[in-house]
Amino acid sequence: MWDGVAVDEEQLIVRLTQLRGEHRDLDAAIDALAFASQPDQLQLQRLKKRKLKLKDEIANVEDQLIPDIIA
Repeated sequence: MWDGVAVDEEQLIVRLTQLRGEHRDLDAAIDALAFASQPDQLQLQRLKKRKLKLKDEIANVEDQLIPDIIA
């Protein structure tokens, strides 16, 4: 039983690492596009929306790893 919990936690940590990496990559892409001579505003908006979704996914995974403690 404990092994299953450890595997789930390891999978969550791997997923969190992937999400954070993708979030960083999107941040770099947004910066590069924003500083282009004629930035594609639609593409910029899509990237920003995806980045916000990733932020929500990151928060969700973090919540699963560190559950709220009811005081």
